[in-house]
Amino acid sequence: MTAFRAVAALLFLNAVLGFQNWNATPGIRPDWKLAPELVLLWVVLLAVVKAVGTVSRGLVTGLALVCLLLVIGRYVDVTAPVLFGRPVNLYWDLGQIPRFLAVTSQQLPAWQLGLAILGVALVAWALFRALHFALTVAARDAAPLALRSRTALGATIVAVAVVLASTTGVEAARQLVAKPVTPTYLRQADLLVSAFSPARLAVTLPPSPAFDSDLGMLDGVDVKLLFLESYGATLFDNPASRGRLAAPREALAQAIASTGRQVVSAFVRSPTFGGASDLAHLGLLSGMDLTDPFRHDLLLTTGRPTLVDLFRAHGYETFGFYPALSWHWPEAEFYRFDRLVDGPALRYQGPHLGPWWIPDQYSIARFDELHPIGPGTPPRLLFFPTISSHFPFWPVPPYQPDWSRVLSSQPFDEHDVARALAEKIAWADLSPAYVRTIDYTYTWLAGYLRRPSPRDYLLVLIGDHQPVGSVTGPAAPWDVPVHVITSDEQLLQRLTALGFRPGLEPQRPILGAMHELTQVLLDAFDSRLPVAALARRPAGDGDRLPTRSAPAS
Repeated sequence: MTAFRAVAALLFLNAVLGFQNWNATPGIRPDWKLAPELVLLWVVLLAVVKAVGTVSRGLVTGLALVCLLLVIGRYVDVTAPVLFGRPVNLYWDLGQIPRFLAVTSQQLPAWQLGLAILGVALVAWALFRALHFALTVAARDAAPLALRSRTALGATIVAVAVVLASTTGVEAARQLVAKPVTPTYLRQADLLVSAFSPARLAVTLPPSPAFDSDLGMLDGVDVKLLFLESYGATLFDNPASRGRLAAPREALAQAIASTGRQVVSAFVRSPTFGGASDLAHLGLLSGMDLTDPFRHDLLLTTGRPTLVDLFRAHGYETFGFYPALSWHWPEAEFYRFDRLVDGPALRYQGPHLGPWWIPDQYSIARFDELHPIGPGTPPRLLFFPTISSHFPFWPVPPYQPDWSRVLSSQPFDEHDVARALAEKIAWADLSPAYVRTIDYTYTWLAGYLRRPSPRDYLLVLIGDHQPVGSVTGPAAPWDVPVHVITSDEQLLQRLTALGFRPGLEPQRPILGAMHELTQVLLDAFDSRLPVAALARRPAGDGDRLPTRSAPAS
């Protein structure tokens, strides 16, 4: 019975220190993987019992409090990304907690608020008592038994070795070990300290670009910068995907030509792969290398300049258009858009097709309806991360040729919705579903380009990252396409001089990294730089961008 109780206590501690999120809900589920914090805790208990023969009640209470913090931290760590689209960020989130509690409490009667507070307190107390009891059993029964058992000590050594191997990146070991939560606490502490330390900021963050382009080559034309979700180089590198999308891509090319525009394309290297789109978004806007997510989070605590600031300084009205955003986003304060438009602002009434239920076609049409362009409307910078091609690439929204109908409460025929929902997704082979989402993307882009516009615009299409590895296959590059669509011949000539190629099919070598594309665009838009000053990249040099010559005097 003692041995059974000891094993049960250790299994309970492993469960509460290594659980996972349950189906993208606030719920959790146990995980069979080994919790690294439990292994550390177990080694501490063994060492104390070996040294002094017993574990004091005070030490057990202290360890229970530490475990309680770890459990709370783990819950936030595994739940925040699936509910809010990003990991926890104490710099921004700490200030939102009182605001959230104040707004929530105003909507509850006093008795319900009291019950809620009491319920939270009871849950925390019950969890602490359960942790305290399990640790008491582990210290009183499990540790002494293990010290007398070669089998138990051998298992402990194996567990320590597996956790150490996991931390050093051994893939086989990582499959057996749960993600530790301790690094999250350490990372947040480092973030807070660095954010309020000018010296550490200067060391951690590289210099920002000068952002000194005069944007004269744009001549006040609107700029629509669209980050296409999961639009990766695999669409061109993989022969099957390339062939499947040949017709939709040609239809897009014809739409571009039919409106008197041309397109040039290139590849750039994204700072991320398969997810974490914000790294790509802000990498381009800031012109900084954000392959390290910590650098991204730290940048958000600063007032560093971005493309948004530059365009505003030149008289542009700047829009951050995020249809996927359905929650409060405190980090928007850094971006400094003149207007932030989120999903709820669009008031979509059509059918919900999957987890990202607002179709991109509706989003862009609704934006134009909500923010019409009149005679006195200033030039506009639109920053729009699309969402319909997001993992899991299902279901694919129907395309509605009648753009006026797409804004109604019944944007699609019932049989089209039924067909989209009836399509089954093969989790073992996501490539067909992924390609269908890009087919849809090409189709609505072609339709949008053909729509009458009150004035001309420059359209920039950039992939945020490659799709997940199960689509690309192993060892895929982090390259993504970028297309610039314009009717301005001079601007096309400048982009070609900087390394872009005519057409919708980008070619290698790549221009460089995403943050280096920022300077390429700034140079292309700068009327003070003649075309001759835009030096071409040496052939075959795919990791460096062309360096510009000094402006002509």
